[in-house]
Amino acid sequence: MEIEIIRSHRRVKTISARMVGETMVVQAPAHMDEASLSRAIAKLQERIQQRQERAEAQAQLSDADLAARAQFLNRRYFDGRLRWQEIRWVTNQRSVHGSCTPAHGAIRISHQLAPLPQWVQDYVIVHELAHLLEPNHGPKFWRWVNRYPLAERARGYLMALNLEAADPSSPT
Repeated sequence: MEIEIIRSHRRVKTISARMVGETMVVQAPAHMDEASLSRAIAKLQERIQQRQERAEAQAQLSDADLAARAQFLNRRYFDGRLRWQEIRWVTNQRSVHGSCTPAHGAIRISHQLAPLPQWVQDYVIVHELAHLLEPNHGPKFWRWVNRYPLAERARGYLMALNLEAADPSSPT
């Protein structure tokens, strides 16, 4: 990746970067020393690379693959008893990782989960599938979810990423 550095006397502390084609354009204070600028550029390059990787992962999302995975998990943890109208990836869920509308049989999974490990995605799918049986987060619901053997680990993973709020009603 090419890097173009634009120094400005108007900038006091902040450094910013954006991609213009294949070039990372970095705007930095004129007085910043080269060592500090190099460290900052390395961090910015890493962030941009991660952002690009997430975008590529999201571009590869397939509702058909998601539906196949949900059917597999349905057979494994719910004895194939669940039915739904649709399960799909969505890009408009930023504060929740999934949602289920049991009355309509609609399950939506946030695209933000795409780069996470499959076992974490599976937990979210199982969680939303369980809502088809129990619409709330009561004890029966958690018994269904906890049939997934990595449920507690996945909840911890999501909590560490701040994607799942700690729920005092969930079993530990």
